[in-house]
Amino acid sequence: MRVDVRALGACNRLAERGAEQAAGALTDLTGTDLSVEVTGASVASGEDLAEAFAGRESIGVSVGLRGGLEGEAVLAFDAGNVDALLSLLPGGASMGRSAVSEVGNIALGGFLDGWANYLGTAIDMTPPRYFEADGAAVLPDGALAGDGVFLFESRLDATTTDLDFSIYMLPDSGKFRDLVVGKTAPAAAPGAEGGAGNDGAGSTAVPYESLSTFASLAKRGSANAADNIAMMTGLDTTVDVSRLRFVPLADVPAEVGVEPHAGTVFELQGEPSGYLAILFEEESAAKVAASMLPSEPDEPLGGMAENALCELGNVMTSGFIDGWANVLGTSITHSPPEFVHDIGSAAISPLVAKLSRRQDYGFVIDAAIQTEGVQTRCDVYALPDERELARALDRLSES
Repeated sequence: MRVDVRALGACNRLAERGAEQAAGALTDLTGTDLSVEVTGASVASGEDLAEAFAGRESIGVSVGLRGGLEGEAVLAFDAGNVDALLSLLPGGASMGRSAVSEVGNIALGGFLDGWANYLGTAIDMTPPRYFEADGAAVLPDGALAGDGVFLFESRLDATTTDLDFSIYMLPDSGKFRDLVVGKTAPAAAPGAEGGAGNDGAGSTAVPYESLSTFASLAKRGSANAADNIAMMTGLDTTVDVSRLRFVPLADVPAEVGVEPHAGTVFELQGEPSGYLAILFEEESAAKVAASMLPSEPDEPLGGMAENALCELGNVMTSGFIDGWANVLGTSITHSPPEFVHDIGSAAISPLVAKLSRRQDYGFVIDAAIQTEGVQTRCDVYALPDERELARALDRLSES
């Protein structure tokens, strides 16, 4: 099975449109405006999914899919917000589970209508099944058993209340395969932004196994990054990567958000070329910088902290790309670190603008750093050239 990255992008756009329809249905039902915050696709192993969902307590509904698309879809929200949800529904406080089931039925129906309209075929849903779940138990049975599964994830944000929803869809391989294989890949969804990634020049189809391998490289790179940090600082360090997600470049600034961030950005040269950014929320950046310095800095993110974060970014980036280059059999170098301290979306937007001249999608690595009891979190935004990545992964499958 050869997955076309552009075809996967078109399917991602379908998921985004479906999420927009679900948001509209929930807005009509609850009277609260909801918008689609971000939609992304993951190629993840069961172990990765278990780590990514660890610590969550969710309430929601799941439905089985039949007809034009097969698999399962889930609507979930934080268990602590159930009272807030019920308060928005007519008679919700007295209806309890049945009210939640009705919300799920309406929202997931809207979500799947977006897919059905594009595919020109009906998608049937089984009756909604209410659940209360810890961690990855929110996902359908069997989702954690495979070596690699596709997971589409949309987050819906309620603008006037603390009530956010997530929609997960795990399509079965059969009919979904026809949508993402290179030979029968669908054109970009009508109205989708048409960057150079949609001009038909050059192949972006890669073997599915190689795409799964690239996802696993995120973990391998994290281990290298942790080793490099430990050697530099003498502090025990771990860098945990939960999964790698495939998201529209246009959505990446919103993914970072409007909170102040600090970190480093790099340009990559070699195969694949592109950009890589390591961004911490401001408080986390100050914590990790202070843990690397022999004395308390004069300013939380002043000159000393900036130098520390640049050096940290340098060794992390080297760790990541050395791991990629070793497995892909290529040579990848990076520019000196460029320190950024700005609103998150403003820090990443220049990179997105440069790469979007050639393509529409990029990869995001979820990562968390812990250094001798200092718990911090960072996000690694890997934005490789998709054609160069496809060539490297294609060679990998032949070796």
